[in-house]
Amino acid sequence: MRRHHVTAGAVVLVALVSWGAEPSGQGGPPARFGFGRPATAAEIAAWDIAVRPDGKGLPPGRGTAREGAGVYAARCATCHGPTGREGPFDRLVGREPRQGFPFGRDPTLARTIGNYWPYATTLYDYVNRAMPLDRPGSLAPDQVYSLVAYLLWRNEIISDSAVIDAGTLPRVVMPARDRFVVDDRRGGPELR
Repeated sequence: MRRHHVTAGAVVLVALVSWGAEPSGQGGPPARFGFGRPATAAEIAAWDIAVRPDGKGLPPGRGTAREGAGVYAARCATCHGPTGREGPFDRLVGREPRQGFPFGRDPTLARTIGNYWPYATTLYDYVNRAMPLDRPGSLAPDQVYSLVAYLLWRNEIISDSAVIDAGTLPRVVMPARDRFVVDDRRGGPELR
């Protein structure tokens, strides 16, 4: 059996060398595989679309729930249902339970935007990156802001006439905001 492992290891080493990988000299993965190139600053900037809870990273644009209703019907209702409650994919709308936060004790409860998400800016970030399922990232900023406004309105968090943009979205207080612990780690060996 030991002979088999030695033979398999030799085959892997020969394959890596033939593919241009340089051994690290420490028994771990190769230091360099010999393919690819460093990403350019422009390529990194194109993928740097993260939106933080404080709103940093939100693009220019605006939207209201009334505008978002049409976008939702055209791009979201097939997967999440006409009202955001039916599915077949995740329920988006629902405030129950309104009291407490029993999700850790009752796995049957649906986690929705209205009862579980701590930040409204996360909703923008997620929709912008991952939705719609058949064409993620294809919505313009105004469409994303409108969808976010529509979903916040359907969850009884904002009015249907509220304008959502980079200035107003971070100020939306989600019902579950105080239920999460802020990650205040600074990095390094420190643990809490």
